[in-house]
Amino acid sequence: MVDRRSMLKLVAAGGVAGGLGLAGAGSALAGGHRPRPGSGRTGDILALVEKGSHQLSFFDTASGERQTTIGLPDYPHEMVSDRRKRYAFIGHYGVRMSGDEGQGGNSVLVVDLQRRRLVRTISTGSHNRIHGLAVDRQDRLFVLSEGTNTLLVFDDPLTDTRPAAVLPTGGRKTHMVAVTRDGERAFATGLESNSVSVVRPWVASVGPRVVGAGALPEGCSLSEDERTLYVGARQTPAVLEFDTASMRLRRSFPIDGDPLRVYAIRKNRLLITDIQNNQVHLYTRDYRHIASITMRGIPASAILHPDEDIALIPQFETSTVSTIDLTTNTVIGEFDCGTEPDGSVLLVGGSRR
Repeated sequence: MVDRRSMLKLVAAGGVAGGLGLAGAGSALAGGHRPRPGSGRTGDILALVEKGSHQLSFFDTASGERQTTIGLPDYPHEMVSDRRKRYAFIGHYGVRMSGDEGQGGNSVLVVDLQRRRLVRTISTGSHNRIHGLAVDRQDRLFVLSEGTNTLLVFDDPLTDTRPAAVLPTGGRKTHMVAVTRDGERAFATGLESNSVSVVRPWVASVGPRVVGAGALPEGCSLSEDERTLYVGARQTPAVLEFDTASMRLRRSFPIDGDPLRVYAIRKNRLLITDIQNNQVHLYTRDYRHIASITMRGIPASAILHPDEDIALIPQFETSTVSTIDLTTNTVIGEFDCGTEPDGSVLLVGGSRR
């Protein structure tokens, strides 16, 4: 099984240069034609963490133009925003990859998305390697420490100096988190424990519940009705489907590749980023294959437009962001960015005022 780190090493050595599949199914890059820049909706802005360049940049998604760049501490990773898209919260992971040695970072970086500046740093104390982040409908911030396998909750991340709750996850190397809209349940994947944990932040009498989740579970996503949790078990490899009420495993659907991220998206579909085959897969929720779209680079994540049936796909090693039309299942645009693009927030109609 080729993991993300091994894949990046192969790319650097030229070992997969012939395997990027420019003529693959659904790719608008076939025949050597580079798609027109951006191709996102006019007026939309992508705030993108470029973790290898240690910065946050703002791009016009239609033209691909870089508008603003903010320097950040070394190796920022995941990013979320409040509901109004006024502020963004970025985890300071502090090392390049999860397998790298080092203490890592112990803070959350707060960016004003309107003024486009870093306005606050929240210390997480001894809780290090800050990675998975989520926000509930009350704008409470949920922060996952991979170093201490702990979930921290900030009631008001714009003013709080300490978390309102500090909770063990019960897993090991807990990396990504999904939270229900009411903030009552948080689900954390454990890379080393091969598990997914359910944490009840506001019920002191209930400890974490931990269930097996295949081999190297990482990406996770809740369905719209929050009754189903999807987990990408990268080394199984499969997409696992859990009933969130009982945490019973309903189904394990095999994936021929490395499902780094899995997203439950509109029209009852699943979107999966496969970093072994450099593809974005689309399935129905009952796992009927819709399309596999070949990318030039390694698809790190996906940003789904809330109004249009399009997705933006940041890609490692090519340092690009591609736009996919999820109706035609084709790449319709691409623009350059900094190295190792990762977490992001889409500001719909968010041109700088």
